[in-house]
Parts: sequence; C-alpha cells; structure tokens
Amino acid sequence: MRYVSTRGHTASTRTSSEPTFTEILLGGLAPDGGLYLPESYPQVSSRELEQWRGLSYADLAYAVLSRFIDDIPAADLQSLVARTYTAEVYGNGRVHAEAGDITPLRWLEQPDPARGEGGLAILELSNGPTLAFKDMAMQLLGNLFEYVLAKRGEEINILGATSGDTGSSAEYAMRGKKGVQVFMLSPHERMSAFQRAQMYSLHAANIHNIAVRGMFDDAQDIVKAVSNDHAFKARYRIGAVNSINWARVAAQVVYYFKGYFAATDGRGSDQQVAFAVPSGNFGNICAGHVARMMGLPIGRLVLATNENDVLDEFFHTGVYRPRATAETCATSSPSMDISKASNFERFVFDLVGRDPEVVRKLWAEVDQGRSFDLSGTPFFARLPEFGFVSGKSTHADRLATIRRTFEKYGLMIDTHTADGLKVGSELRTPAMPMVVLETALPAKFEDTIVEALGRKPERPASLQGIEDLPQRVEVMDVSVDAVKRFIEQQLR
Repeated sequence: MRYVSTRGHTASTRTSSEPTFTEILLGGLAPDGGLYLPESYPQVSSRELEQWRGLSYADLAYAVLSRFIDDIPAADLQSLVARTYTAEVYGNGRVHAEAGDITPLRWLEQPDPARGEGGLAILELSNGPTLAFKDMAMQLLGNLFEYVLAKRGEEINILGATSGDTGSSAEYAMRGKKGVQVFMLSPHERMSAFQRAQMYSLHAANIHNIAVRGMFDDAQDIVKAVSNDHAFKARYRIGAVNSINWARVAAQVVYYFKGYFAATDGRGSDQQVAFAVPSGNFGNICAGHVARMMGLPIGRLVLATNENDVLDEFFHTGVYRPRATAETCATSSPSMDISKASNFERFVFDLVGRDPEVVRKLWAEVDQGRSFDLSGTPFFARLPEFGFVSGKSTHADRLATIRRTFEKYGLMIDTHTADGLKVGSELRTPAMPMVVLETALPAKFEDTIVEALGRKPERPASLQGIEDLPQRVEVMDVSVDAVKRFIEQQLR
C-alpha cells in the first residue's frame, strides 16, 4: 500500500522517502501540510463482502485494516485488533449486554421489502469507555501507538484538538501507555460539563489538558501550526490523534461495513444502504466515503450539520466558506461547533480528480481565511457520483427529535445523533435502509436532555458524579507560542 499527500505529487514507484502506514500513524500531517490517503483505494468484491458478512467485529477489523497496513506482521495486527475490540472494552452501551455485539443495530422502523420500505435504524457506536463513537478508533490507536513505539524503541508526544469527544477518547486510550505523552487542546468552557469532566479529571502523568480561550477551530489551527513547524515537530517528536491522522479514519471504515451487514441481513450484497452522519470535522463521514470507494454498496451518504453549516452550504452551492471564530455558534451539539473541517480536504482531493496542485491552490485560500467556489466547475458537476446529500438541524429541531424519538420508539438519544436522525429522516428514500450513526450517549449532554424530556439520562455507575472530581487543566489564550512553551516545560 502506497500513500500520497493531498498536496503532494504521486511518485510512480515506492521510494525510501515514501511513508509507510506506521510512519503516517506517528507523523499525522504530511510534511507539505496535506493529509495522507492511499494512492488508490483497495477494492472489495461482492464475493468478499459475503465472506466478511458473518465475521466478528475484531475479525472484520483485521480484514479491512489489512488492506491498508502492510508494515505490521499479520499475526501482530490480528492480535492488536483482537485485544482492542472486546466486550470488556465496549461494555457501556444500552443494548450491548443483550445483543452481545460491540456495535448493535437498533431498528426504529423495521424494513418491509415486500412493501418497498427499507427501514430506519441507529447503529450504536458509543459503547466504549467514554460513551462516544470516537472510542471505536481511538482504542485501536492507543494499542497501535504502544506497539509501534516499542518496536522502534521511541517515544512520542501527541498534540491534539477536541471539540468534545476526541479529547476524552484519546486520553482514555493513551493514559498509562508507555512512550506516549498527550497534550490535548479544547475550547475553554465550550464543551458540556460531562465532557470537560471526562478530560480534566484524568490525573495520569502522561495526560496534559490545555483549554484555549476560543473555539475548536482556534485549537485546531494551533495543532496544524505546530505540526507545520518541522523543526519543533522533529525536536519534540510531535504526533497527532485527530482525524487528520489517517489511521483513525481507516479504523472508522470498519463500522460502515459492520453496519451495512446488519442492515442487509438476508438481503444480499447488492442492496444499497444510506448512512446519515452528524458531521463537524468531516472525519466520520470521510470514513464512509472511503468505504464506498472500496466498493461497499452505500447509496447515499447523508451529511448532517448543526447551526454551523459550512459543509451543508458547500454541498448545496459549491462554495466552501470557513467561518471565523466570531461567526461560529456555540450550540447544544457542541462537538459539531466547527467551521473549518480538516478532513474535507481528503474528499475534495478525490472530487478534483486527485490533482494535488488544485488542492494546494484551494487550501492556500482556506489557510488565509478565504472561501473557494467550485460551482460551475466540472468538479462540482461530479458531486452526484460520490453519493453525498446534506441537511441542517437547529436547537429546536434537536429538542423535537429527541422528544419524538423517546415518545415514539422509547429510545433516548444525544443531541448530535438527533441532528443525524432529523436530517436522515428527511432525506430517506423508500427502498433503501437508512442507518443513522450514533455519536454519543445522552448522558454526555444532560442539560439538553432535561430541556427536551424533563428527566436526566442514565449513566454508567463508573461515571456517576464525575463532574465533582478534582480537575486539572491549563487555561491560556489562543497562542501557538504559548502552547509550544507549555509543551517544552512539561518535557524538560
């Protein structure tokens, strides 16, 4: 497997300077500021799909990931995924204990093929230790980092940014890992109390929390700026666990296959399925795009935004207009309060025919805070080929969807999943199963659940009273230099 940067040229043959999967895992951003993708997507045939259908999650993860990883021995990779995807690690979910499944599919409306009704379902992805879908990839990354660093006899300092769930997922996955220090940036007082407590109450020696007085986009910009300072990055061995890291996107591809098999059980591998995905940084739905490009029969990828509708605007108009911090709304689905979607660059790379020169020109505008417009271009005319449709959800929509889902189906959902369900329900097609990807459990957003339903959501016993635990976090202004100084101080 050869990898290329979205902003770099593709060589015709592998050279010693081309990165392997494990080098990409440790490096994060490409040296030219772009994001890594496979030179070509591995293809999965209909016959292989049927062979994979009955696999456990761990075995399916090996089948998918082995298509992207050729520098970890097969036996070691099998061991890593088997150790990651267990009932003990993913045991917090509502249905998990009954279903015996890491990612249960819950039908809200059963399919009825005889009547041409595809059905409506939620794929539960929040059974992990931090109650968010990010655990599905992050737990594997923790084990991958530890394995690779031990093999190399190296250490790494992970710098990341979170809008809510990535931070806690990364910290729970990396705490106590040998050779790993984590520096996680978050927007000061912009996450839910539960999200803050999950991160800031961790007192592991290798975990360092930084709250910046700004929005997620400010934190993300700092991470990119530090990563693009090649001397600093090399001196302090800076790596990344945000979805700019290809390994995270690759790991998320797995649950699209698992969800597809669950939604088409007994219907064969030619049945198309639609996935509705709440999206802020475009990482989750980018994994769906990769799965579709591999040959998984995804008929539609339904992108759902909240009031920060930069991505919805692009898919309707062809204009990508990142917002400044002052224009980014603080909403009741805070993990999607993002106005610069890092992973969107990966999709645009495919949309423009994988021409890195075009991507460089477009992101030269983005990096200067300007928009670009693909409307009227051959590129935007190709958009239907990729199966994307999009819609927007507001606070009022969120509350109404949470109430309706609880009253009609007896299911309590979180605010982000509500955005996905609202938009997915609006963009359903009759015969195609619509699978909404769950984002988190409602316990993480208690205030809004109380506003919607007048009652508190349940939470696992292990997380009772987490907001009352002592918290440790460094608050600072939005400053690349201040973050660098903090890293230097901690690593002395």
